[in-house]
Amino acid sequence: MRVSFRIPYFTNWGQSLVVCGSDPVLGSWNVKRGLLLKPVHQDDELIWSGSISVPAEFSCEYSYYVVDDERNVLRWEMGNKRALFSPQGINGGDILELRDLWQTGDDDIPFKSAFKDVIFSKSCNMKVERPLGVQNKLEKEDSILVHFRICCPNIEEETYVYVIGSCAKLGCWKVQDGLKLSYAGNSTWQADVVVQKDDLPFKYKYCKWAKAGNFSLETGANKELSVDPANIQLKYVFVSDGMMRAMPWRGTGVAIPMFSIRSELDLGVGEFLDLKLLVDWAVESGFHLVQLLPINDTSVNLMWWDSYPYSSLSVFALHPLYLRVQALSANLPEEVKKEIQEAKKRLDGKDVDYEASLATKLSIAKKVYAKEKDVILNSSAFKEFFSENEEWLKPYAAFCFLRDFFETSERSQWGRFSEFSKKKLEKLVSRDTVHYDIILFHYYLQFHLHLQLSEAAEYARKKGVVLKGDLPIGVDRNSVDTWVYPNLFRMNTSTGAPPDYFDKNGQNWGFPTYNWEEMSKDNYGWWRARLTQMSKYFTAYRIDHILGFFRIWELPDHAMTGLIGKFRPSIPLSQEELEREGIWDFDRLSHPYIKLEFLQEKFGTFWAVIASSFLNEVQKGFYEFKEDCNTEKKIASKVKTMAEQSLLLEGEDKIRRDLFDLLKNIVLIRDSEDAKNFYPRFNLEDTSSFQDLDEHSKNVMKRLYYDYYFHRQEELWRKNALKTLPVLLNSSNMLACGEDLGLIPACVHPVMQELGMIGLRIQRMPSEPDLEFGVPSQYSYMTVCAPSCHDCSTLRAWWEEDAERRQRYFKAIVGSDELPPDTCLPAIAHFIIRQHVESPSMWAIFPLQDLLALKEDYTTRPANEETINDPTNPKHYWRYRVHVTLETLMKDSELKSTIKGLISGSGRSHPGLKETDGKGKQVASNGKAVGK
Repeated sequence: MRVSFRIPYFTNWGQSLVVCGSDPVLGSWNVKRGLLLKPVHQDDELIWSGSISVPAEFSCEYSYYVVDDERNVLRWEMGNKRALFSPQGINGGDILELRDLWQTGDDDIPFKSAFKDVIFSKSCNMKVERPLGVQNKLEKEDSILVHFRICCPNIEEETYVYVIGSCAKLGCWKVQDGLKLSYAGNSTWQADVVVQKDDLPFKYKYCKWAKAGNFSLETGANKELSVDPANIQLKYVFVSDGMMRAMPWRGTGVAIPMFSIRSELDLGVGEFLDLKLLVDWAVESGFHLVQLLPINDTSVNLMWWDSYPYSSLSVFALHPLYLRVQALSANLPEEVKKEIQEAKKRLDGKDVDYEASLATKLSIAKKVYAKEKDVILNSSAFKEFFSENEEWLKPYAAFCFLRDFFETSERSQWGRFSEFSKKKLEKLVSRDTVHYDIILFHYYLQFHLHLQLSEAAEYARKKGVVLKGDLPIGVDRNSVDTWVYPNLFRMNTSTGAPPDYFDKNGQNWGFPTYNWEEMSKDNYGWWRARLTQMSKYFTAYRIDHILGFFRIWELPDHAMTGLIGKFRPSIPLSQEELEREGIWDFDRLSHPYIKLEFLQEKFGTFWAVIASSFLNEVQKGFYEFKEDCNTEKKIASKVKTMAEQSLLLEGEDKIRRDLFDLLKNIVLIRDSEDAKNFYPRFNLEDTSSFQDLDEHSKNVMKRLYYDYYFHRQEELWRKNALKTLPVLLNSSNMLACGEDLGLIPACVHPVMQELGMIGLRIQRMPSEPDLEFGVPSQYSYMTVCAPSCHDCSTLRAWWEEDAERRQRYFKAIVGSDELPPDTCLPAIAHFIIRQHVESPSMWAIFPLQDLLALKEDYTTRPANEETINDPTNPKHYWRYRVHVTLETLMKDSELKSTIKGLISGSGRSHPGLKETDGKGKQVASNGKAVGK
């Protein structure tokens, strides 16, 4: 038989479509040997088609690809591979035509575990009525068999899918006479019908019909099926119509860090088993999702600095801070029970006491471990856990032992263990060592943390709640991962972000940047393992700083602030390029430009002391930094020493900031690895070094600056992201959401859209450059919207911070010229939250603090105390704790009713929402009953 492929798709110049599949006739998944399709304009569509000859009994899988003239893959379909099978009884010479639609990232969303295993789990687990295939047979010469296939992932019990249309075989638009489809598994419905060529063309649509009488017709224009009457050999048409067109599913969620949760059972900090109660509250309030911050172990320094949840000690190990010690054993000794009760009272403070809570839990856990270790460690459950996780568990336990033994995570202090090897590791974790019991204790802790989080995760799934995790962009430079895999990191660099909404000086997170070239050698195995581990607990995740997968803001490891960095990868300004533009004095442009008047202006009469301590005069009136203080870390160290010796006449912080400003007074950054390459300093026009240039040099540098930051890198960054992000996405079936805030390259949103990734929209940080405040009603569907997030002030605090901005918001968004209230009254919170739940975004996710602002009883605490993180402070203490317990919130029917009313009135789905009005009529998203 002959198989013909037909798919509408618009390409750019120089691009073509290839169909490639599992059989040699379609290239055996080698796209360069696949079937190249040819385009034809048909009405307002570009139709690509091609055909192959295959045996009568033939089946294979296939997909479509966009390629360039050399058949390099530029784009590929998302979702599952397509299935091709031949009908029984097909005759030699017959043509089977496959009419497909390109599968976008959006189409793949319903098959992610958040939907397939949680929200749509009932419909996805329906019994298969018949597997994919054709049942009818052709009997007459002038007939054609049409096989319909549609994807419908969200369908209620005792509801069926039909095709209705303009011909008699499709019921003449009457559902009771239409073509009923059978469920074929994987959310796919199918049916086939034999029609006469005289019946063609016909129009049709899919619809859902329930025994109760509910009827819903898919949205959009009618579909049409027509064939070329001259093509007498065309006998079979397989129509794959993609996703059933319906009102898109929209849900809501609540976000809160794990450590911030308060319950009646916790020891001063939220615990994994608290999530069960939070899930109950979420369901009763109408939410389908609970979002957390990272939960991996961060105990690098064993002090409060480790409260920063984005600086992982291990990307695999869970944080002992979230352990519920009461659940370690069903037979806790009485003295341990008493210790727990005393600790509960002692640790029940306004904020998290990170060090005390962790030390207390470890102390109690060691006592329980001493009594029960033999039973636990010899259990089949533990042995299975160890077998599945030993690759990361062994080095993690060894690292923790070495950290505690040497009292530092700084590996250079570990002697012969400073460099990792598998041989050294096996000796460290050997049964024969005197410290083997310590190693086993770390295994024991991770086992129980796994059990407790798994219990909470399974509970969430059964309740229909998506548990959403967080994937940090970096790891601590003194971590298990950098110890075991140093080749995967650029240890002489630091990760951060250029100046943005959060900090005008940029951010320096301190993580080493990734060596992507090295990571690619095993197809990013480390990343794939991370995501696989994460998917054991979560069905959705947030990719922290997704821009880092396009390019990262890289700083030298001697930097403390985030301003003097460059993008990696990026195309630098070469010395040759600059010389062609008439730029010659590279030392002048790349060295700190320090004039006498700058010193006098910054330091006043104290300038001479600063100059003699930190600077050398290189020519009259011009200075440079001395060798012992020519980096930010060197300056900070010297300033600290002088402060301790009482040699400073002004505050240490001010002197340090002013010296940093001098150090950053440059126009170009010279590449440390290639002295003939340069990068324009961010916001170079703000520097006095730039202002003192001649007009020609200013114009050249402005033009090259704009080119570097907004033009020349786009294709490089797009290709970079398309190498790495698909690996993440294919490593698990979790729903991926990207935190795309900050300076957004033009290539980011198209790539995210192509890959089916969900973006983030924070109203006060709009992605549109001409807006001060985002407009939720204009957000796209593939987004998460929120009034605030953990990296900024809460809704209440933001409202109270700036009276003039508050007035502008009131006028622009509320549409009122009146003077807004000074505080964020519940009515204001209600208005803003309603804006977000009514937006088109797939998800509206609210920090718990913003939801508590709906009730005056929960707004007594000063608003600024509810902020989780201050991005401008690299040593911020992450310790916010909700001031009300989950048990109290569960009893607050008024708050739950308020929230549920907001959600149910918005057209968003929520647990327990009925699909009918009780009279057999469908209820539309606006709450009004609709007829056929």
